[in-house]
Order: sequence, then C-alpha cells, then structure tokens
Amino acid sequence: MTSDYNERTRLMALSQTMGQIAWMIVPWFWVIIADPDIFQSQAVGVRQLSVIVGAICIALGILPAIFCRGIDSAKMENRVKITWSTLSSNVLDLFRGISEAMRNVPFVRLCGATFLVFNGFQVVAAFSVYIIVFYLFNGSYEGAATWPAWFSSITAVVTAFFVIPAVSWIANKVGKRMAFIISTAISIVGYLLKWWAFNPDNPWLMFMPVPFIAFGLGGLFTLMMSMTADVCDLDELNNGMPRKEGTFGAIYWWMVKLGQALALVMGGLVLKLVGFDGNAAQQTAETLLNLRIADIVIPATTAFLAILVMWGYSLSEERAREIKAELEARRGVL
Repeated sequence: MTSDYNERTRLMALSQTMGQIAWMIVPWFWVIIADPDIFQSQAVGVRQLSVIVGAICIALGILPAIFCRGIDSAKMENRVKITWSTLSSNVLDLFRGISEAMRNVPFVRLCGATFLVFNGFQVVAAFSVYIIVFYLFNGSYEGAATWPAWFSSITAVVTAFFVIPAVSWIANKVGKRMAFIISTAISIVGYLLKWWAFNPDNPWLMFMPVPFIAFGLGGLFTLMMSMTADVCDLDELNNGMPRKEGTFGAIYWWMVKLGQALALVMGGLVLKLVGFDGNAAQQTAETLLNLRIADIVIPATTAFLAILVMWGYSLSEERAREIKAELEARRGVL
C-alpha cells in the first residue's frame, strides 16, 4: 500500500494497534459466557456468542477486499487471465511463484523468526491461566475470578498504545532488523521476570512483566509485515512483474497457521509431561514448578533462536532504498 521504507512500518503499526482492540475484548467473552444472568448455560453462551462474533467478522473482514488497493495496480504487467482453459498453467505459475519465494533468503529468515517467536508464545499461551488459578489461587476458579481476563486485556492495551508505537519509533531510528532484535530481547527479559511476578502473596505482581513481554508479539508482526513488503520489492527486482504480494502473504500466514496448530499440540504435550491434570481440584507442587519453568523457558528459548535467525538478515534500509530506486527507474517513475 506504500513504497516508502519507514511508512510501511508506520502503516503496519496502525494496523496492529487496531488489531489489538480485539484482544482487549476477547478475554472477557469467557466472563460473559459464564454469567448466568446473560446466558442460560455456558454451552448456550458459546453457541450464541460465536454466531454474533462470526457475523461481525464476516462484515468487517470483507471491507479490505473492497477498499484496499495495491500500489501501481493499473500498471501491473504480465497478469494472467484465470479461466478453465488456463487452469493448469495457472497452477504451474503458482508453484513457480512459491518456489521463487522460498529461494528468497531474507523472506525465509522472516518466516523462520516468526515461527519461533509466535509459536514459542503459543505453546505456553494457556499456561498463564493455569498458573494464576492453581498457583496463585490454589485451584480456585472463583478466587481467580477475572484476574486472567485482566492479565490478557492489559497486555493488549500496553501492546497497542505503548509497545507498537515504541517499536515503530525504534525501527525508524535503527532499522527494522535491529528493532526486531531489540524488541525480542526485551520480551525475553519479560519471560524471565515471570519467575518473580507470579507470587501467591501478591497477585498484582503478575502485571510486572507485561510491558516487556508485549514487545515480543507487538514488535513481531509490526516489523515482519513491513519487512515482507521490502522482500516483495527484492523479488520484483530479481524476477520481474507481476509482484507476488499475494504469494508471499499466503506462504507467510500459512506458515503461521501451521505453526499455531503444531503449538496447540505441543502445548498439550507439555502439560502432559509436567503432570498437569485438568480434572484435579489442585495440582502437585512438582507439577506447578515444572509448569512455571516451561512457561518461561520455552518462549524465551524460541525468542533467542529467532534473534540468531534475524542476525544475518541482509535487507537493510540502505539496500531497500536502492531497490526502490531501481524499480522506479524500471517502471519509468520520476
């Protein structure tokens, strides 16, 4: 939607800020569903609320397809027609485009780093709720009440209004690669702080690592989608038109969804390995200790590995601006 190196980051910052609004609301759905004054039962609440949320998502989700336009869409070359007679050649072109995208080393690094950061977080995403309920409140869901919802909502608020603008500012100052490394390193500090933050004597301490942890996902998608646009420029320079924003975006988000599915499986496996019993009123001290260690070690380790992956990312601001100039000259843009 823009060819400017820094404006891409600002654009994605705004997009991610708007996206965080949903995560300010979603944690409270379970509070609403469980309220007998609103729904007859939790099963009824899940069903009715799902229909309402689904309808809203359909209505809002179609708007980008109507109003968003790609840059220079009127000047795109080599666009193929999609008909039944050209179906086989279109499929071959699709796989050729995927092959070219996967040979793009900077893009592969973006995918690898995203897989590590996002899915390391996803593996332990539910652990905080269990730790709050079983460690801080000794297995009492009534005692935990709305603490888990507040934890998630405040994380989203901090991400939207503090972390994402900060990451965008850092990227404009030191470049996107260094901004990613800095924000991911800060998130590791947050994960480590969880060891002291989850304290049964003072539940309020659970919010202490929130600003640090928020740098992980807040910086991730703000920067990665901005850098994916830079990668699309590099691909156009190397392989010509048409641009492959759709192909790069599809591969990137397929990788995210695949990793998310694997993370859900891995999360269940970790819970089994630490001895967690969802049907038990209380967990053993050993189980809670292992659960807390896993909640810290897994995302901190994957975040560190992501930093190593991005350390060799070669598409700097200087190189991105050189590519932009070459593409504009090729298109005849003054």
